[in-house]
Amino acid sequence: MSSLAAKQAEILRQDGNTCFKKDRFAAAIEAYTEAITLCPNVPVYWTNRALCHLKRNDWKRVEEDCRQAVVLDHHSVKGHYMLGLALLQRKEYAEGVKELEKALDLGRSANPKGYMVEEIWQELATARYLTWEHESTKRSWKLQNLREACMAALKQKQFLDTSDREGFVDETAKFDRDQIEALGRVFDKAAVDDTPTEVPDYLCCKITLDIFRDPVITPCGITYERAVILDHLVKVGKFDPITREPLYASQLIPNLAIKEAVRAYLEKHGWAYKTD
Repeated sequence: MSSLAAKQAEILRQDGNTCFKKDRFAAAIEAYTEAITLCPNVPVYWTNRALCHLKRNDWKRVEEDCRQAVVLDHHSVKGHYMLGLALLQRKEYAEGVKELEKALDLGRSANPKGYMVEEIWQELATARYLTWEHESTKRSWKLQNLREACMAALKQKQFLDTSDREGFVDETAKFDRDQIEALGRVFDKAAVDDTPTEVPDYLCCKITLDIFRDPVITPCGITYERAVILDHLVKVGKFDPITREPLYASQLIPNLAIKEAVRAYLEKHGWAYKTD
């Protein structure tokens, strides 16, 4: 790579950054693509272009660019992070979680208090819950199919055995019922751990009803998702949507207690099913 090509590529990167800040994503992609053509071994050009694709919800290209970025730089936080998000979009939950975990580990090593660490953690927490929910649903279907097959086999066996016990009709009927009920209890117990639980109301935003990622509390004592309440303050008005009391962004305080409760809840219901 010549120094001239490198300088031209950097100019193109800066042009791309300028376009990106103006939401001109197509122009930014074009600039980053030209930079990549000149210097294909620079990871940041690939992650910058991937971010543009992400803004346009072009997840296939996000994945392609991020895969190239992490090949060039195994320690690319943004590369692993956006690759994880792209994989989650394809419902590749286990692989997506692995990439987010890698991004989180790298981010904590590089800058423990950086904004990306918090952002990655929030996405990872949600991804882990989605992974558990997805996997538990699949196991529930398999368990139900197995239950039906076992019940059918048991009834078939009982039907074939009936002729051998014609003189003991009452005892046979009671024995049959006991076996079926016992089998049902076994499957009921097996299904308990894989039954998705309702997220407690206090762990959900009162506006979106979704589980908190970044909870903040107002002077009135009500907790909201930060992005949601900030959007409300900008687009609707400077007041609490529930109490209608005056409210300003500067008055919002992180609700660390709820955040920890969310973490504990997701660890109990989601992280236990993490794939190695």
